[in-house]
Amino acid sequence: MTKATSNRYWIAIVAAALCCVPGHGQPPPTPGITGIAHVAYRVSDIDKEVNFLGKLGFEEAFASTNGTRTMEVFVKVNDRQFIEVYPQTDPKQPLGWMHVCYESDALEALDSAYAGRSLNATKVAKGSAGNLIFSLKDPDGRVTEFTQYMPGSRHDQDKGQHLGENRISEDLLGFDLPVGDLAASKQFYTKLGFDVDDEGGSLHLTAPQAPGLRVVLHTATPNSAPQMLLPVPDARKAADQLHHMGLKVNRQGKLVFVSDPDGNSFVLLETGSAQGLVNNGR
Repeated sequence: MTKATSNRYWIAIVAAALCCVPGHGQPPPTPGITGIAHVAYRVSDIDKEVNFLGKLGFEEAFASTNGTRTMEVFVKVNDRQFIEVYPQTDPKQPLGWMHVCYESDALEALDSAYAGRSLNATKVAKGSAGNLIFSLKDPDGRVTEFTQYMPGSRHDQDKGQHLGENRISEDLLGFDLPVGDLAASKQFYTKLGFDVDDEGGSLHLTAPQAPGLRVVLHTATPNSAPQMLLPVPDARKAADQLHHMGLKVNRQGKLVFVSDPDGNSFVLLETGSAQGLVNNGR
């Protein structure tokens, strides 16, 4: 991707984020995706990753352990959105992006709807944290999860807690994901219920029940990798805050780029609003 192409690409991302305030039309049909519940990463050093996320102001909510070994850490963005961090337990396991998990208020109905669209989803089950969950694989073989938060789950019990006062962002806006075949991905995400706009070389996804959610798909290149998108009210202030925390940042106008210890990219987008735009604060 040339510098000019890259600039046009990110200008389009920022413009989309600024135009995602929900309207006042009729309620969308159910069942459907209501937001992003979490994004999961496998990392080389779980303590270093949690420390990095802490510098972004995101606090550890709880963890799953096996004896003395930490198997998974749940880092909170807000009461409905988390970053899940898994350790690399085998050198053959790839580091970085593992999966995204979408939230739904009617998971059983969503699972049935996907079965009717010839999507090979697993059956709904209760996960270890106490929430309902099912999964399927995208055209690139990556896992995509779906969950429904349940009363009494670990997520439910943590409501109102671990909301860092210095969070760099209060929402997970979405992500940018390289894919192998745009046509196959367009068909797949359309079946999932997303509205898919072909922007000439990339696909921009929105969800009827989550007007603020933004997912961007582009054709994978040898060095491309997923990027998490976080809205911030002021890019300059965000960059200064991260620099003060000892992180190396790259600010380009309304965009701030920062990477975790394994090189996973987090992109902060200036939206001009103190509140995030994802419809997840329900």
